[in-house]
Amino acid sequence: MNFGSNSALELAELRAEQERDAAISAAMQAVETRGSPVCVDCEGTIPAERRQAAPFATRCIDCQMFHEQEKLHR
Repeated sequence: MNFGSNSALELAELRAEQERDAAISAAMQAVETRGSPVCVDCEGTIPAERRQAAPFATRCIDCQMFHEQEKLHR
């Protein structure tokens, strides 16, 4: 079978590489960004232990777990 050129495959590979690079960049920026002492979802205090372990955190543990579960079920 002849499917013609590999341009569609090359475009898909390029797109996957761009998405991977964007995800890495976003993750690096998140690590470098300071979090918040207040949860963006419930406005409760983020414990010092969490902020020390994950200085970039913007959610308390409960809200973060809920957020991650929501993402899994989309």
